[in-house]
Amino acid sequence: MTLIEREVGEFVFELSSRNPTPGGGGASALAGALGVSLGGMVANLTIGKPNYAGDDDEMKKLKVATYRVQKELLDLIQKDADAFEPLAGAYRMPKGTDEERESKARVMEASLKEACLVPLDMMKLCAEAVRLLERIAVIGNRLALSDAACGAVLAYAAMRSAWMNVAVNTYSIRDDAFARRVNDEGMALMEEYAPRAERIYESVERKYRRDDTQNR
Repeated sequence: MTLIEREVGEFVFELSSRNPTPGGGGASALAGALGVSLGGMVANLTIGKPNYAGDDDEMKKLKVATYRVQKELLDLIQKDADAFEPLAGAYRMPKGTDEERESKARVMEASLKEACLVPLDMMKLCAEAVRLLERIAVIGNRLALSDAACGAVLAYAAMRSAWMNVAVNTYSIRDDAFARRVNDEGMALMEEYAPRAERIYESVERKYRRDDTQNR
């Protein structure tokens, strides 16, 4: 049974155990999937509504895209766990002789590179989720826009969490050019999509905010 085939309670319990997987990477992917799924929810609550008929075709495309991103993020939960296995094995390799230390270093390097690429893929998908939510928050059913805002917050939190899983692995990579390239890509995503996610949240929050006169 893969990680995503488990019941929610079982997955959460496993997350809190001493087992290394699922861990931060899996939790990041799940959070991202939850965030983009809220975009799908808003789409479903908009499609077919007379007041939003003019955007029906676009919203249908957005819905399909949210489902694809959701599935890809869920798939990364297992891929993240699978990528960690070789790294865990590398940590257990003997290092008593020069030859063993050299062999361990080679395996560690390859494993760390693989382990950092999965959360980087999570970050890219979370960025796509934010892009989808941006548009959904503009043309979606007004009564459901709070869900789009919540989705944006989750997508950004997932991206930031995934970034930590990139950084913890690139920190130990000896190939400086590779590590810098991956880090630069991750940091660029963070710098662009943090403010975009925040703008989604703020734009929706403003729609519901009561001014001082209303609160009296």
